[in-house]
Amino acid sequence: MKEIAVFSGSAHPELAAEICQHLRVPLLPSRLTRFATDCLEVQLQANCRERDVFIIQPMSTPVQEHLVELLLMLDAARGASASRITVVMPFYAYARSDKKDAPRISIGGRLVADLMVTAGADRVLTMALHSPQVHGFFSIPVDHLHALNELADHFRKYDLSNTVAVSPDLGNAKDTAHFARLLGVGVAVAAKQRFADDKVQISSVIGDVTGKDVIVLDDEIAKGSTMFELLNHLRAHKVKSIRIACTHGLFAAGAATRLSEQPDVSEIVCTNTVPIAVENLAPKLTILSIAKPLAEAMRRIHDGESVSALFHA
Repeated sequence: MKEIAVFSGSAHPELAAEICQHLRVPLLPSRLTRFATDCLEVQLQANCRERDVFIIQPMSTPVQEHLVELLLMLDAARGASASRITVVMPFYAYARSDKKDAPRISIGGRLVADLMVTAGADRVLTMALHSPQVHGFFSIPVDHLHALNELADHFRKYDLSNTVAVSPDLGNAKDTAHFARLLGVGVAVAAKQRFADDKVQISSVIGDVTGKDVIVLDDEIAKGSTMFELLNHLRAHKVKSIRIACTHGLFAAGAATRLSEQPDVSEIVCTNTVPIAVENLAPKLTILSIAKPLAEAMRRIHDGESVSALFHA
């Protein structure tokens, strides 16, 4: 893989280093400078000319800072005559801004996709987009991975004979059904309506969860509003145990700690698509690494092999 060049923004250098260990290539240096005017400048401190460049940068907090840094890195790589530039973006924060559900609002998911293309991105590698239509916002190829295999591997160590996988809303039902098939368990879905960023209402749970061991699966957990609302319904059904799983553990406003404090929650599982802050390292939290599948996808992109075959092996 001599022609590959891997750089990392400041969002998640630990994940980038782990990916490079799997690829057996060095993580190349870059420099981020902030001027007195609060403007940023990026310098890629390794040769990019005619190389296959990968820039690893999830859109984690602070999202706007990391977005601008990514755009500057793309511009720098393009200006340095890279043969192809792939954005490795395990978490796309603006994916939730995917539709016009109120008058005169922006659709950030599409706008930010356009910005990346304009800055120089030729390809995007991402994971667990919030909704399928976000894929179509990009005018360049997008390789869309999921972490269901890694999550399923973790839960296989438990006795699953009385287990049901529960989706907190209809939008996540397809992924939850896939997850349930991987584990060989039943599936249930909550009927959810969102009124604000931190206000949701669940009217019912469709499926048999009474007396069951439940694994709640979502794509991301931010403030945890959906999870707390769902917990109340699961308690009403007298479920036997509750485990919570997600791909993106954002855990805003101490969500991981607050969920961990719930006595009927046995475990919270997420992946390291975004860095987990020290204050969110709750006692019941388990963090799984997705560096290996990301590294394998990057290798396949570089070698011109099928990425979708990763999910059919």
